[in-house]
Amino acid sequence: MIKNISIDTNIYSAFKMNDQEVIDTLSNYTHIGLDITVIAELLSGFKGGKKEQRNRDELKQFINSHRVVILNHDLETAEYYCLIYHNLKSKGKPIPTNDIWIAANTLRHNYALYSKDKHFQFIESLILI
Repeated sequence: MIKNISIDTNIYSAFKMNDQEVIDTLSNYTHIGLDITVIAELLSGFKGGKKEQRNRDELKQFINSHRVVILNHDLETAEYYCLIYHNLKSKGKPIPTNDIWIAANTLRHNYALYSKDKHFQFIESLILI
């Protein structure tokens, strides 16, 4: 069983909304990967909101958990991106660019991906929760 998962933006949001299914699922994993793209999406969503500083503080607290690992992009991630992009293009199944980055980094680190977005199922070799 894979003990490490990467979470999509919608899973972090569900976690913050106290979604019990998400909380229970996250508790089963040793490490929770947080792709830099997810962090950028979250910060963009916080910007200009009435709770921006509170949301930033809560994200910082989450990131500082000993179980959370920031997944930055590197050359190997870019290679995974390239493979995913061209595979999806050949299938005629495009997905949002940010989600390709999230999937690429999840594969690069050999994590499973936890997301509510169904389009990730079109990515070969990606283990979904």
